Amino acid sequence: MDLGIRGKRALVCASSKGLGKGCAEALAEAGVDLILNARGADALEATAAAIRARHNVNVTTIAADITTEDGRARVLNAASGADILVTNAGGPPPGMWTDWTRDDFIRAIDGNMLTPIALMQALLPGMIEKGWGRVVNITSQSVKAPIPQLGLSNTARAGLTGFVAGTSRQVAPHGVTINNLLPGIHATDRATALDAGVVKAEGIDMDTARARREATIPARRYGDPGDFGAACAFLCSQQARFIIGQNILLDGGQTVATI
Repeated sequence: MDLGIRGKRALVCASSKGLGKGCAEALAEAGVDLILNARGADALEATAAAIRARHNVNVTTIAADITTEDGRARVLNAASGADILVTNAGGPPPGMWTDWTRDDFIRAIDGNMLTPIALMQALLPGMIEKGWGRVVNITSQSVKAPIPQLGLSNTARAGLTGFVAGTSRQVAPHGVTINNLLPGIHATDRATALDAGVVKAEGIDMDTARARREATIPARRYGDPGDFGAACAFLCSQQARFIIGQNILLDGGQTVATI
């Protein structure tokens, strides 16, 4: 399918690895030029070089922490006038409600709620002026069904979801769509870190920890970042113009809900 977005420009955050990289790859395959951001310069440059070689699109890299004011300013300077925004940031650590202080919550909210809101506030006016734009926020399945040990993530991402619910309806008349993708467990560094926590807590090996988690997923496997990226690219397509303010699960059926 021709997604109709060849020649558009996209800012993809946290895109050197994992789900962000999957989104960048899929957009590049559709002919979209990219501004890629991540904290680690080496991994970012390696990803950019591979995408340029494979898809022959323009790729700009900005190694910066998107959750800081300085990092956002540098990224937004390079991404001025972008047609597509994909927000993404690493999730806060797991734990118990008794573990977290106010500072822990502020860091989580800054990274997973206020940062994507700031990026939208910066780029939406340009999209509205052009009469076309796409925003996809990578959130979490936890906004549909909270994950007890990820209380910091539950809190911050639920707040972002509320912001999107209202804002998406306000910008839709201008040809701009905002939607959220809610990943379950995918084969990424985040999954490895979560499984490593189980290994440490329970004294089991990594294969056992992964097999145990896979058994809780109806699809009986971890998600593929490439498949996730394809879903993101579709939401950025011309054909997705009637999808507004939705929260789309990609979790292998793990979230048990009728709607």
